[in-house]
Amino acid sequence: MARPLGESHKRFLQTMMVNGIIDGAKARALHRHCCETHGAHYAHDKLDEFIDVINAQLQPMFMQIRKGMSEEDGLQYHALVNMAETDVTRMSTDYADNELELFRKTMDLIVDSDNGTASSTDILNCADSLQTKKLKKRETEHVLNRLVLDKWLNEKNGDYSLSTRCIMEMEQYIRMLYQDQVKVCHICHNVALQCQMCENPTCGIKIHTPCVARYFKGRTDPRCPACEDFWPHEIPDVYRSPSSQSDTQSAAKENTAPTPRSTAQTRRTRRS
Repeated sequence: MARPLGESHKRFLQTMMVNGIIDGAKARALHRHCCETHGAHYAHDKLDEFIDVINAQLQPMFMQIRKGMSEEDGLQYHALVNMAETDVTRMSTDYADNELELFRKTMDLIVDSDNGTASSTDILNCADSLQTKKLKKRETEHVLNRLVLDKWLNEKNGDYSLSTRCIMEMEQYIRMLYQDQVKVCHICHNVALQCQMCENPTCGIKIHTPCVARYFKGRTDPRCPACEDFWPHEIPDVYRSPSSQSDTQSAAKENTAPTPRSTAQTRRTRRS
């Protein structure tokens, strides 16, 4: 029988429901904040067990707090995901049919690209060929802004990529829909969109850029972990967030939780 949720678990879950996704440092801080607020036992290295208690109660509702990695910086994130709906139909209550079609076409562009991104120009061109209802330029820009605010897309210098939340929630759908186009990272075995690729035509494995940084760190003669060919790409530095510390240090020094938006703010964001 699943262990009942304590008040600390309920507060953690409520914050996840508001935020949707938080990074690892904030998850650890939230864990401590919830336990201390409600007088529950706190251990800095028991976050996974704490979340397991919540997930056991969420299982009948096909929900789960899942841990995943950002393709951009390699940091760990925790997201509240819907396990029942694995495709874009989960977004139908917040987006019109033509807006969902635009999102699907944006996904197509991102998956088809060499670097896991789609330019705003290419997306705007897609808006003219929607089968449901065409979107004007300003309308398209508004939809893209909403998708970024709702954490389905990331935007950087006019290029769009699938967010960490999107990949975590829709990984099964992405693998099923783009079977021949999507590969998994050879190191972490998750879907790899923003990555480096072995140039050996008989190999062609992909590795996330953050995984490349960690795997080849300190190696003067980087070799493909699958075929042993020389790895010709630039090896990036391991990304470290200014706030990233060990679990022990984070638990000892961080005592602030993510600040949930008010209900009114949440409603305004969804309606925008």
